[in-house]
Amino acid sequence: MEGEASVNKLHTQIEIKPQGQEPPPPYSSVVDNSEMDIQPEGKLPFFKSRYRQRASDTWLISLLVILHLVAFITTTLFNYFSTGSVFFQPLSENPLLGPSASTLDKVGALRKAFLVQNHLNWRFFVCPWLHAGIIHFAINISCMIFIGIHLERDYGPLRIGVIYLLSAFFGSLVCSLFVRNNPVVTSSGALFGLLGTMLSGLIRNWKVYSSKGAALAALMTVLATNFLLGLLPYIDNFANIGAFISGLLLGFVLLLTPQIRQMSKNKAGLFECGVKHSKSTIKLKQKLALDRPILRSISLILFVILLSGCLVALFLGIDINHYCGWCRLIDCIPYKRWSCNDGPNTCEIMKSNSEMTLTCLYNGNTRVFPFTNISQARINDLCAMIC
Repeated sequence: MEGEASVNKLHTQIEIKPQGQEPPPPYSSVVDNSEMDIQPEGKLPFFKSRYRQRASDTWLISLLVILHLVAFITTTLFNYFSTGSVFFQPLSENPLLGPSASTLDKVGALRKAFLVQNHLNWRFFVCPWLHAGIIHFAINISCMIFIGIHLERDYGPLRIGVIYLLSAFFGSLVCSLFVRNNPVVTSSGALFGLLGTMLSGLIRNWKVYSSKGAALAALMTVLATNFLLGLLPYIDNFANIGAFISGLLLGFVLLLTPQIRQMSKNKAGLFECGVKHSKSTIKLKQKLALDRPILRSISLILFVILLSGCLVALFLGIDINHYCGWCRLIDCIPYKRWSCNDGPNTCEIMKSNSEMTLTCLYNGNTRVFPFTNISQARINDLCAMIC
């Protein structure tokens, strides 16, 4: 009897634990994020690459890249059939390794004579899709993808598409007030519009984002690179400046709060090292819900005033270069490898059986070309190159 009692007593001290069940962690908290589907973080990384996003979130930027590619291929083919031999002109003629000036004129570049004398206003809508060369295309499209994908994922394709198109058109309008007698393209203007939009989104949601210094550094790097590129021929920097202002104002008008999606744990994104945590998602909801109607109204009024002013100045035929002699240095810096001269170029032409000699009457430069059967537009390109 005593042995059985001891055995029963021993059995009562044994605790049976089910297999496969782990004890809960000593400090755990459960947060219900069903309303916003986000993690309880107080600030968001500006470039939220660690958010779960679908491929369809960037259909707008993909479409814009395809349209720019089609326009660039079309320009290249025009140049090939115009010259009859090459797709791109040499760097001595086009430092961006692109088409000739006459080809840019044919496909829709802006030039003072086209706007004042011929009133070819359709070029305002074609010029923002043109690139001055393969170097310009590669840099511009790469930056547009980098900036555009982030903006489209954060704010949606509709608002970014509206800002992109309006900034591109506004940049062409500003270009028309400064354009001279050299052909220019304004495809970089739409990119500067996105840069202005990115800056406005960062300023508007300053307390929401983290790593703002890194985001500003990235923005300034892209902006400075493309502005310096605009100092070369055939790219208009005034369109870039105008589109940047347009994108900044429209960003304050249309960009309210970023679209928040569920974070993917165990993944780190760009500019994410400074994410700060708060006690709950309540403060984040309050920050995202903030709006600034006064700032939005003022920005909209300023944009309408600037747009109306540019349209009136265009219809009146105002040329700001008559009032600002140094403004041309913002658009093109003269260098020995290219020319920023927009004056009339006159050359003396001498032809033999297989060669053509051009002599610039402006500076006396002479050059011999191993062909004779070319168009007058192509002769003007070569005359402009040596003058």
